[in-house]
Amino acid sequence: MALNLANKRVAVLGAGKMGGILVKAFLEKKLLSPKLTTVTVQHEERASALSKKLGIPVGTNNVAAVKKADVVLVCLKPQVVQGVLEEIRKSMRPEQLVISVAASVPTSSIESALGGKVPVVRAMPNTPCLVGQGMTALCKGNHAGAEHLEIASELFNVVGRTVVVDEKHMDAVTGLSASGPAYIYIILESLAEAGVKVGLPRDVATLLAAQTALGAAAVVLETGDHPALLKDAVTTPAGCTIDGIMELEEGKLRVTLIKAVVKAAQRAKELAYT
Repeated sequence: MALNLANKRVAVLGAGKMGGILVKAFLEKKLLSPKLTTVTVQHEERASALSKKLGIPVGTNNVAAVKKADVVLVCLKPQVVQGVLEEIRKSMRPEQLVISVAASVPTSSIESALGGKVPVVRAMPNTPCLVGQGMTALCKGNHAGAEHLEIASELFNVVGRTVVVDEKHMDAVTGLSASGPAYIYIILESLAEAGVKVGLPRDVATLLAAQTALGAAAVVLETGDHPALLKDAVTTPAGCTIDGIMELEEGKLRVTLIKAVVKAAQRAKELAYT
């Protein structure tokens, strides 16, 4: 059953790259009411410009924003989360829900900063949320229940897909799906450059690369087949594809991508303590 989030008061703390993407999408999909949604940013000039752009109240007073809110969406940089949470601590109530998209900040730290028993759900979305093709992992804190995960899932399903994981996996999620679009863009750029190398116009090469990646991802999601099986279906004996794959293996693309995810996940773990 769909939850009526349009009747809930929502305070969004921070509207940088990810916060801005999410608020814009939630409002466009009419999941949130412009009259009941408030955003805060650090500077007055930014607040004024953003208010005109989004058509909703935008201010700089975090305490005022959260006082009447049913849901508080924390879209702050990791290094400022602690200070803002301590600022709003006395204004928070146990019946409110906090959803945090701050990378690497564990629910236990948020709960400790807020005090009491405020339910907290941690989310790790990625930038393809901009076009409704995002991937968001969710986990809940000690005081959150299934109903709180349901609210968070409904929010992020509007901008893509969601999955619920144990919090111990959130750094791995950061290294894979949150950082992953950057890896894919490098692969797409390289494929397009290769297309130019073999004589294709750049715009055609870019289109071929991007649509091929989109189609391949859709096949994995819709069939549920293992990527290795799907790869084998494309690779005919003594054909073109196997020669290309041999070059990829010689260049260690597979192990390089694995190491990239591992390194990013390790860095995500470090951010929680810096």
